[in-house]
Amino acid sequence: MLPSLPFRFVVSPVTGKMTEKLPSVVIVGRPNVGKSTIFNRLTASRRSIVTNEPGITRDRIYGTATWQERSFEVVDTGGIVPDDKAAIPREILRQAQVAIESASQLLLVVDVRAGLTPLDSELARLLRRTGKPLAILANKVDTQMQESLAAPFYELSNDVFPVSAEHGYGFDALLEAITERFAAAGSEQDEEPAPEKSEKDDKQVNVAIIGRPNVGKSTMLNRLSGVDRAIVSDIPGTTRDAVDTVVERGGRTYRFVDTAGIRRKGKTNLVAEKMSVMMARRHLEQADVALLIVDASLGVTANDANIAGYAEESGRSVIIVMNKWDLALEAAAEKAKRELEHQGPKPHVVESSYRERTSKSRNRGGSPKHTSVVRKKAVTGRVDPAQLVEDYEEIVRTRFKFLDYAPIIFVSAKTGERTEKLFDLIDRVAAARRRRISTGELNRWVSEVDLDRGTSPAARRVKIYYVTQAGTSPPTFILFTNQSKRLHFSYERFLENLLRKSFDFLGTPIRFLQRLKEKRERGSRPSSRTRTAT
Repeated sequence: MLPSLPFRFVVSPVTGKMTEKLPSVVIVGRPNVGKSTIFNRLTASRRSIVTNEPGITRDRIYGTATWQERSFEVVDTGGIVPDDKAAIPREILRQAQVAIESASQLLLVVDVRAGLTPLDSELARLLRRTGKPLAILANKVDTQMQESLAAPFYELSNDVFPVSAEHGYGFDALLEAITERFAAAGSEQDEEPAPEKSEKDDKQVNVAIIGRPNVGKSTMLNRLSGVDRAIVSDIPGTTRDAVDTVVERGGRTYRFVDTAGIRRKGKTNLVAEKMSVMMARRHLEQADVALLIVDASLGVTANDANIAGYAEESGRSVIIVMNKWDLALEAAAEKAKRELEHQGPKPHVVESSYRERTSKSRNRGGSPKHTSVVRKKAVTGRVDPAQLVEDYEEIVRTRFKFLDYAPIIFVSAKTGERTEKLFDLIDRVAAARRRRISTGELNRWVSEVDLDRGTSPAARRVKIYYVTQAGTSPPTFILFTNQSKRLHFSYERFLENLLRKSFDFLGTPIRFLQRLKEKRERGSRPSSRTRTAT
């Protein structure tokens, strides 16, 4: 029988909504004992990646479980090895400790096939010292005949539940025990009215942080959320599971999802890495806005362009975030110094020319001036950031030609430089994604623009009789034309550019649906054929 569990109000990192006094049940254990499988079983989801490789889960993964109309929060943690001083295991332990501090119930998962190990005993001892209620989940007990294998684990706790995460055996008794102590608070919850769905919940902006490995996605999540939500390491591929958190700022709600670094298909060998990429693309398709993180100190790579293509194809709004801008400035200053040392005149020539300029300026009654502004900046190590941004943005635009509508921002997630401006930019892009233009305004726009300027290989001159907006997210428009075939992509791009000049669709793609307006005889019903252009 589990002891009574305390209750508290929490904000679910998955839904971002205030839930009804949800207790937090935290799953802990050594690596590769089935914690993620148990988490997926309790939450009825595939939120955590499950493979035979140990150490897959690293960050805290949140979900919600429901049993007999009672819900509780479930937290999956990485495999804990207390004595391992390596960087990632140490960070995994720190993330687990954060979850344990706010836990209402601890579930220590053990492997009955491996028996009671010294690490299991050490973890049980550490968990008991927290004063939190502790229960043992003896995993990999597939049948009732194997329940005797769980007997040695009664040394760790009086509450031992033989279960099978893979087959679901024993979970009824576990859930019954966990929710049994909810009855006292249950009557109070029933008396309270259920929270109504607020307008703010509808306006929550889902933001996916995407990019190739080691560009600073997890650092960006921690910076935007204001807490160390994700593990940060110089080792590429540190993030495996998608890590999400909800941020409330200025009366607005943002749900940020840090995804695993996306490699090219030929470089993903491990099963866990392939599943991480699949989940990253799945979370991208569920987002409203994608923050495409690029390492500004290395520049735009071919893989960055491939990931940008995924975002554009999915119809997500995109913001190009050039991260590590502080390193890019340092690299530019060092390059200027090297160029000066390599191309500059010899020291004695510089000294003699300097004396000549000094004497001439003194004769004129003025002060000596440097003849080369560029050389002066190189010597002092100073680079004009504004000019560098302008030059860099031109290069980025060239590499991301198909994302010419996406805004570019230069930031440093590590130092926090200009990261606050991201929230305003996300608001603008999200508003543009949901913008709806009235039919009357669209048709006035069509009558005012010069459509003959657009080039099209069609035999007949393109005529647009009528335009209406069919939907938002992304904005989709229906064109009634005189063309039986789909409009040429160059003409669609021409229309899109004209539309963006007249209306603010910053950062969001635009989709066109085409309908042929046919001539009809007197007394006949109008007909139209629909063609889709995406």
